[in-house]
Amino acid sequence: MTKVIIAGAAGRMGRRIGYMVNEHPELQVAAGFERPENPDVGKDMGELGGYGANGVKVAHDLEAVIDQGDVIIDFTFHEATMKIARQAAQKNRAMVIGTTGLSQENLQELAELCKNFPCVQAPNMAVGVNVLFKLAAKVASILGNDYDMEIVEAHHRMKKDAPSGTAMKLGEMMAQAVGRNLDEDGVFARHGIIGERTDKEIGIQTIRGGDIVGEHTVYFAGAGERLELTHRAHSRDNFARGASLAAAWVVKQPNGLYNMFDVLGLQDL
Repeated sequence: MTKVIIAGAAGRMGRRIGYMVNEHPELQVAAGFERPENPDVGKDMGELGGYGANGVKVAHDLEAVIDQGDVIIDFTFHEATMKIARQAAQKNRAMVIGTTGLSQENLQELAELCKNFPCVQAPNMAVGVNVLFKLAAKVASILGNDYDMEIVEAHHRMKKDAPSGTAMKLGEMMAQAVGRNLDEDGVFARHGIIGERTDKEIGIQTIRGGDIVGEHTVYFAGAGERLELTHRAHSRDNFARGASLAAAWVVKQPNGLYNMFDVLGLQDL
């Protein structure tokens, strides 16, 4: 049985991750932690997650519980994530990282740290979204430069980063499929007299409001027709379920940095 430590255990995602880990036949909720000032520190994780008291109390930091698990699942904040990754590297603990907002510098450091532990890092753990990544890239390669490419993403009002990591990954894969660079051709806001759209630009627009879990639509707009690919998340369980799949998979891998394509067998599609 693989023992799982959950970062941000009392948060919305942390609770759903705990629930899905508890449902997985190969996984066990072994520990979880929060910031020391969190009012849920000391509470039972099973009760917080809605899967029944399990005697596992929310700890005040990772150091207190890192020796109790085999893999850490982290969906917190980029600064906290990098601190956790450094601790995981020291202890050779596997990780699953679903945190968004990681910078290129963060990702470069993570790749170096992963020489000391196996880690799955992905902007979105949902199975359907990872299929969307592949579909969007394939459609972009087929339609090429004859169709304008746009992405619209919508999330709840509490989300801290924009555009979403999922939208950025979509844009990067679509750009790569047609020989472009998202850093150069991405357009993230439009206002005022902007002139005609250029042929190369890939637009990524953001909506924030209410309790929207997550929606992403990719538009391929051509002359006289439009193709749309949409993924809508109805609950956080899709992300939590994917994270549990990744946790069960990554503990069997050698040290290195992996993604959900590796977990789901989609890498060569």
